Amino acid sequence: MLNQYETVFILTPVLSDAQMKEAVQKFKDLILENGGEIVNEENWGLRKLAYPIQKKTTGFYNLFEFKAEPSFIEKFETAYRRDERVLRFLTFKMEKYAVAYSETRRNAVKKEEVKEN
Repeated sequence: MLNQYETVFILTPVLSDAQMKEAVQKFKDLILENGGEIVNEENWGLRKLAYPIQKKTTGFYNLFEFKAEPSFIEKFETAYRRDERVLRFLTFKMEKYAVAYSETRRNAVKKEEVKEN
């Protein structure tokens, strides 16, 4: 059975736009290649860190909501640890209320985008 997860990861700010997109695609492909399914993807852009990490004060924030087998998470987090472009990451399993809240939030954002256009 697939569980729903949310992961946020911060990439080093020294990457070019193309390198940043390549890193994001790498983790997205890893999910898909292992039978996962991307539910939502958000690029939060370059943001200030709460505290310096590896002498960096900013980082590129990205969020994935995805469905995957529980056994995949260890492999996924090992890939984060091995990638020197990743400053920090956090992955957690979403329980049903978090999933419902996330869907509601996404729908609200979509409605706002429609109003603006």
